[in-house]
Amino acid sequence: MKEILDKYTLVIGLEVHAQLLTKSKIYNSDSAAYGDAPNTNLSVITLAHPGTLPKLNKQAAEFAMKMGMACNSKISRWQIFDRKNYFYPDLPKGYQLTQDRTPICVGGFIPITVKAGEIEVPLNRIHIEEDAGKSIHLDSESDTLIDLNRSGVPLIEIVTEPALRSSEEAYALLTEIRKLVRYLEICDGNMEEGSLRCDANVSLMLKDANEFGKKVEIKNMNSIRNVQRAIDHEAERQFAILEKGEAVVSETRTFDAHTGLTYSMRTKEELNDYRYFPDPDLSPMEVSEAWLEEVRKSMPALPRELQQKFILEYKLPAYDAQVLTDSREMAFYFIEVCKHTQNFKAVSNWLMGPVKSWLNDANLAANQLPLSPETLAAVISLIDAGKLNFAVAAQKLFPELIMSPTKLPLILAQELNLIQDSNEDSILPVVEAVISEFPQKVKEYKKGKKAIITMFMGEVMKRTKGKADPKVTTELLIKKMS
Repeated sequence: MKEILDKYTLVIGLEVHAQLLTKSKIYNSDSAAYGDAPNTNLSVITLAHPGTLPKLNKQAAEFAMKMGMACNSKISRWQIFDRKNYFYPDLPKGYQLTQDRTPICVGGFIPITVKAGEIEVPLNRIHIEEDAGKSIHLDSESDTLIDLNRSGVPLIEIVTEPALRSSEEAYALLTEIRKLVRYLEICDGNMEEGSLRCDANVSLMLKDANEFGKKVEIKNMNSIRNVQRAIDHEAERQFAILEKGEAVVSETRTFDAHTGLTYSMRTKEELNDYRYFPDPDLSPMEVSEAWLEEVRKSMPALPRELQQKFILEYKLPAYDAQVLTDSREMAFYFIEVCKHTQNFKAVSNWLMGPVKSWLNDANLAANQLPLSPETLAAVISLIDAGKLNFAVAAQKLFPELIMSPTKLPLILAQELNLIQDSNEDSILPVVEAVISEFPQKVKEYKKGKKAIITMFMGEVMKRTKGKADPKVTTELLIKKMS
């Protein structure tokens, strides 16, 4: 890639479709649920029967406005809906209802963090449109099967300017978009199920050129990592063509995740003639100041805002703040636990450590954790009071609390005989026994190898089954070996 970027500038623009989490479709009351039996969420409007009229789903418009506000866009106060005349075999009307001249959100930017620092990726627009159905091609069948359940499901399309200059930036932007739609609760962000989809426009131009090169559109990428892989491969493919003195063909290509290669689907025209015209069946939409303010008041705290809050208010390191705000559920669970303890760093350690590990294994989100925030705070309080050490709490108490989430941590710790021993008289004999068994290590400690004390600590903990108070044990070890 370095060889390419020494001579060429990589130019990338993304078009990201987010399927909105409305209960019904965008222009009628058919269910928008995912996973229902094929062709069951249909009505005469979805099937485009003559004489039927569409009606805009108000919540879809509000979800689009929320995304615009999160992306620092200007909300259009007056909008019309357009017919996009393009042959969709799985959209019964034969055209798509979308927004051409008056997108609901204009301009804006999304900040992202990459190795070089923080940059703002400019947006061209965010507009509302309807999804098409799904064509299913089975290897053993000569016919194509059509499922129209998805036809008419509301989408927003987030279109960037051609301002991205690396696959790393594209990866970071798509990650940020997925995070935003999840925080706003307007889309589940599941690329595998197709509720978040990304097309990438990729081209190369010489460093001193004033015009972009011929762009290639890449489709069918079902993960953020595959978007990055596809862009890298496409840059290498175009570089090889240009270095041979040949011209890049402007076309649409598909990405094969198994081979890591892109393959031609169809050539692109210089200018797509979709013959847009205002839909005569849908009234223009006017966004009043009162409606706009109502939507603005419903906006939740967003990831970057929470990161700053965690750093400034809870005094967490920037790394902790970034990890905790990766998901909305984890961020808000952290806030709830912090209402019951002042040891904010301990809360962070628990969430990034044992809790996150358990959630990953169980494939659950933080809001599905069986433990209440109060219970986790009570565990932290037991550690702060010296009644438990972290290792014992994480390895022995935490799994038992998951199984019995209504039990009080102190009672359960007592039942499991986990309460920490801070009595010097009971710890001292163990310390003396360990020291007597490792005379050579004691000599090394006295010669300045102070780190050896962790080995002695480990031995004491092993023999007391983790119940010895680490602070008391350390003090006794230092005293006896000095």
